[in-house]
Amino acid sequence: MASAPHNPLVSSQKSSDSGLQAVLHPLVLLTISDYITRHTLREQAGPIVGALLGQQNGREITIEHAFECAILEKDDKIILDSDWFSQRLDQMKTIHASPPLDLVGWYTVLPKSGPTFAVLPIHNWILSEHNESSLLLAFHPEEAVQHSAGSKLPLTIYESNYEAVDEPHTSAPDDEDKEMRDGDPPVKLRFMELPYSVETGEAEMISMSFIARGAGNATVIEPREQKKQGKPETKLKGKQPAKSAEHQAVENQEGEQMLSSEDEEMIATLTAKANATKMLQSRINLLGTYLEGLPPSYLSPNNATNLAGHQQTTPSHPILRSIQALVSSLSLLVPSDTKAYELEMLNEANNVHLLELLDDMMESVAEARDIGKKYSIVDNAKNHSQKMLDHSGNIASVGSSYGFSGTGDLAL
Repeated sequence: MASAPHNPLVSSQKSSDSGLQAVLHPLVLLTISDYITRHTLREQAGPIVGALLGQQNGREITIEHAFECAILEKDDKIILDSDWFSQRLDQMKTIHASPPLDLVGWYTVLPKSGPTFAVLPIHNWILSEHNESSLLLAFHPEEAVQHSAGSKLPLTIYESNYEAVDEPHTSAPDDEDKEMRDGDPPVKLRFMELPYSVETGEAEMISMSFIARGAGNATVIEPREQKKQGKPETKLKGKQPAKSAEHQAVENQEGEQMLSSEDEEMIATLTAKANATKMLQSRINLLGTYLEGLPPSYLSPNNATNLAGHQQTTPSHPILRSIQALVSSLSLLVPSDTKAYELEMLNEANNVHLLELLDDMMESVAEARDIGKKYSIVDNAKNHSQKMLDHSGNIASVGSSYGFSGTGDLAL
């Protein structure tokens, strides 16, 4: 298998040499994904370019907000609209004044191999005009479509690094003298991959929970115009043909598929738990594969595998110590007194069931009280009607005895 060609713009130095680290917030990812989705669905021309806002505290850079940028094409190069960008940046700084945020970098869509020469005009302009240590966030759309549990985010963050690059020497005949150059080699801009971590604030946790709950129930709805396409609506006079029973059943089934807010919340919760379980299983499988590939000297005789040298895993003592610490901490999750723990869990379960029974009983008492009130109202109305009838009958009998016509008497 041939190795991928080296990108001349990517630095060969390790990211740990600089000690710089980035802290990424989920709101930035939502903004970038929303911009990419709108740009793709609207079939807009030009690259996807946006700015990143954050703070720099020592060797730590936070990326907290992002906004899209207007671009121009000049001399077959893509650059930013300087006037528009300066005005929009001032507006964003005014909005995010507490805590104060500043421009820390920009983002665009790039392949996994790294930055290309097309990003240099924008990056060099930001370095010279706004931030001398600007970051570049590269989003990889080809990795975003791969849905695998426990996979990395489809992005890479680069920092700007100026390195001395030796120019390649041209071949010359042996009998010619080679030119001797004094001084330092030229310094050129290179991009060095930067480690990052994801940090979530309280407000972002609320928004992410809302989005996750909505994404778990998202469905594609066909517009009505597409359903009625090719079938123009005509108004017919007279009686219309009755709909078939099958068509009526389909319509009723579509109406019954509407979920309540409780059902949507339950589905979102179960989906989050299922994704967490899949991620845990994938991490456990990864650890098992790593341990199975260790050389026989690191394994017990019963667990040794007959793998070739090129198939064996290179031992890493920090990783092995972390695995050992993880295995040792598992015993802390198991209670020392299992019987007492089970008894306590049984008591808790009984308390929960008792509260449920009490709640059902109180609801039944309330319903019985409502029925008693309604029965009392109906019974009082019935007794009142009976008294009115008896009273009218007594008056009629008294009137007939004195020669007066009563109710129901015939006039002759």
